[in-house]
Amino acid sequence: MVRSSPGCTSLAAPATPGASAGALARRRHTPVFGDAPRRARGFTLLEVLLSIAIIALIASVLVGGASHLLTDKPVTLEEVFWKSVQEARKHALKAEHEMRLKFDRQNKQFVLIDGIAPAALAADGFTKEEVPLKVFPVPPAAAVDLTIDFLTATKGANMVLIGGMLLESQPITYVSFYPDGTCTPFRVQFARSGGVHTLAIDPWTCAPVLDKKENP
Repeated sequence: MVRSSPGCTSLAAPATPGASAGALARRRHTPVFGDAPRRARGFTLLEVLLSIAIIALIASVLVGGASHLLTDKPVTLEEVFWKSVQEARKHALKAEHEMRLKFDRQNKQFVLIDGIAPAALAADGFTKEEVPLKVFPVPPAAAVDLTIDFLTATKGANMVLIGGMLLESQPITYVSFYPDGTCTPFRVQFARSGGVHTLAIDPWTCAPVLDKKENP
């Protein structure tokens, strides 16, 4: 039994029945909550923002590259022409009336025009001009020294020699596409200093004539 002197308070904890010395030692050395080792903290705000920026950059590169591979944007002169023909035929079928396709020599582009739409007043306030539904610009590299004419389906009429090249001198102003999927019988003539190339178009399908390839 532990005795205490008068006027002094004993600091010894009362013994717990059945408590072993090892259990007391473990209790004595058990750390409290405030003394627990500090764990590693999460990402900082700056690290999160940097991660988001990197992910967004990678995503934009991947999406941009994929869209470039999947795009149907024409890149050559003939691709631009056939794209304009397909669009003219599609618009005629959808609208159920005539569509017209022209070539703008000044701006070097194919122009799709509604065949029954009225002409609009030009910027000068006096003349009237046709409003294009869609334009198909020729690639700049292919537009240098380039002339494109729509010709009748009959070959060899009104030929003229210009700059050493034999060209047809009386082109037609435009070609028409009809709501039944057909078009005006015509050919298209591409001329530049390097030579002349002519394509024939099947008026029933508005596709290339495969059995007759012209090489003037």
